[in-house]
Amino acid sequence: MRVRYPKSRVMPVGIVVQRLPSVSRWAKHAWKATAVLPGAAKADWKELRTEGSVTEFHAATLPLTLFVSDSEAYAHELQARTPSVYVIMRPNEKTGDRPWQVTSVTASPYEAQDYCDSAEELVEKIAMPDGLRAWITDFVDAHYEEEVFVKRRRKNMNMDKSEDGVGDPRIRQASDVYRAPQRKVIVN
Repeated sequence: MRVRYPKSRVMPVGIVVQRLPSVSRWAKHAWKATAVLPGAAKADWKELRTEGSVTEFHAATLPLTLFVSDSEAYAHELQARTPSVYVIMRPNEKTGDRPWQVTSVTASPYEAQDYCDSAEELVEKIAMPDGLRAWITDFVDAHYEEEVFVKRRRKNMNMDKSEDGVGDPRIRQASDVYRAPQRKVIVN
């Protein structure tokens, strides 16, 4: 008996964002997504810890959705040296102490690349925790089937016909049409 899976699976994932002092004189702080918390409860910029001038926040909890149609992308990511998830952040329109808004999280490197192409979002690559990696591996094992490469043959190709050294029959030329062109020298 085969077990039937839904077309997608969802897990809430908490996003940890770190605020660091900036090295630039144009920005007071630098912001970076540094970790994910699988199965986290809802949060809205809850301060986790402060160490010197570095502060970590549980910025948001977002759904990490795995789709059957993207199982190839997840399989590709799991084969990477360090399997990762990607956090997408956009500039916050509201002025205040949080210049970034965490908008989504994905395990698909292809989707993350699409966000990188726009140059409007900040995309952070974060190593998958072991529990999240096992969850995604289970999904890929259940849904991903590698396509077998099949070389196509040309249709309507007559393999018996041999035209060695002859080009297009519509071109009138007494000699070999594949010869190198020669420059004509005009003598006066």
